[in-house]
Amino acid sequence: MTVTVAPYRTVEEATVALDAAYDRIAAADRPEVFLSLLTREDAHDALAASFTRPTGPLTGMLVAVKDNIDVLGFDTTAGCPGFRYTPEEDAASVAALRAAGVTVIGKTNLDQFATGLVGTRSPYGTVRDSRVPARISGGSSSGSAVAVALGFVDAALGTDTAGSGRVPAGLQGLTGVKPTLGVVSTKGVVPACASYDCVTVFARQTDTAEQVMTVLATTGDRDGGADVRFAAPATPVIGVPAELPELSGSWRTAFLSAVHALRDAGCGIRTIDLDPALDAARMLYESPIVAERAEAVGAFVATATPEDAVDPTVDGIITAAGRFSGPEVLAARRDLDRRRASIMAGWDDLDAVLIPTAPFHPTIAEVTADPVGVNAAMGTYTNFCNLFDLCGVAVPWITVPDNGRGDAGPAQFGVTVLAPAFGDAVAADIAARLTGAGAETALDTDPAARRTPGSWIRAARVEHTSVVVVGAHLRGQPLNSQLAAVGAVFAGDVETSPDYRLFALDTVPPKPGMTGPVAQGGAAIAGEEWVLSPAGLARFLGQLPAPMALGEITLSDGRRVTGFTCQPEAVADATEITATGGWRNHLAEVRG
Repeated sequence: MTVTVAPYRTVEEATVALDAAYDRIAAADRPEVFLSLLTREDAHDALAASFTRPTGPLTGMLVAVKDNIDVLGFDTTAGCPGFRYTPEEDAASVAALRAAGVTVIGKTNLDQFATGLVGTRSPYGTVRDSRVPARISGGSSSGSAVAVALGFVDAALGTDTAGSGRVPAGLQGLTGVKPTLGVVSTKGVVPACASYDCVTVFARQTDTAEQVMTVLATTGDRDGGADVRFAAPATPVIGVPAELPELSGSWRTAFLSAVHALRDAGCGIRTIDLDPALDAARMLYESPIVAERAEAVGAFVATATPEDAVDPTVDGIITAAGRFSGPEVLAARRDLDRRRASIMAGWDDLDAVLIPTAPFHPTIAEVTADPVGVNAAMGTYTNFCNLFDLCGVAVPWITVPDNGRGDAGPAQFGVTVLAPAFGDAVAADIAARLTGAGAETALDTDPAARRTPGSWIRAARVEHTSVVVVGAHLRGQPLNSQLAAVGAVFAGDVETSPDYRLFALDTVPPKPGMTGPVAQGGAAIAGEEWVLSPAGLARFLGQLPAPMALGEITLSDGRRVTGFTCQPEAVADATEITATGGWRNHLAEVRG
């Protein structure tokens, strides 16, 4: 039997959206954004074809892909004309999206070989900011970010090694999701620094980014282990830097306002010394670790001719990266491991870290005058992330009056929430608290359709289990915080099979006890399903007060899952409330 999934858009809505997108592309006159683009007619054909297959969750979504990611039917250039080749298949990430129904309309410009954070290092032209063309877009995923910001597509794929999936998001007022390394496959991606590369998502709405990541997360091959966190606790502890290098007065004020918003939203704030992380971040380009860039495309760059159009700055970085020996690279990796262990130990009691996404918004003229220095400054808060195996979600915060360096005119300030590996849902949850607290973006301020943050992590290769609660652990009830404390996330309302009994226990706080299955006198009992890691389940079990226990229960859909049970002798003197169908109904009756 074929299962039909609700599409992102209906065919009628998608057709209207496609024509509107192509109208915007024509009116914008931004030839530097796309390196290849379907004609309107071919895009209509591709969109129509997506609706002839079984409907996927992303059917009707329009997507652009950074041109260092293979897409069947398009050449891959990695931003270098002489490097051009025709792939024989989609990258794993693109294949998953197409299977889910997306229509890829084009490939986007980038800092050549994904080497840069500015969007100016391309022979195909500098990708300009979506609002103030005299400013940079941010790189290296420059074209992907601007394509989303200008409304050409619903979402776009980028890559991130040193910040390329976060800096452009921050400057363009977008959500940028940089997952844990290995959660999304990099098969079919031209490597920049293979050990630290990952595929990322740009979208105007957080919800859209989450939907795309749900599909992408099925492609990775990294086992998340047993202690994955599926949500932030109710009162997460967030580290914020004591010092904010490179930030001007207006951008510093903007960052502090985000910190205050999280505090007001119930988060605990702890000041941290970010300097050791910023110092370690320099290793990405200034230590033998940079040799991976030479391994990736060094052979091509070494023999390139002027006709190949290798960017001079990129050439210098990659050529210099080839000077290191194998022992030097190994020694640098050991040094990085020591630094990472020391720094992460100091963050062990934190749920996340909040940082500015970018320190300022340079003009193109500034980058032209100092291409290496400005680029390095743009990575101040991003370069250490992948080196430390962190995940992150960049979100827009507020519009500031200048670009952070005295150039008048409104600019977008954004922040990034970082969490340890496989804490993706924690980062997304905390980022959503910010967007719910009034984050400004000129692109989209409607939060109505946002989904459960970080829900996509369940699609990744991580161990998880379900637990069904029927009483004081329900949402809004006094013990629900125990689920949040072990990283559980709400998965939906459920009912048991119709052969369970429910009793009101005389406890503090009040809670029910459920027994069954029984041969007669039972009913379907309403509850909630929560998802958590096996380690989280073990911690949760350790908190349960007598006479509660966890055991196997059967749901109305036939699944057998872990849920709350109670031994019959524990309810011998309790009032039976089975007829109410659930604890919430019982409480409503008591209140009258």
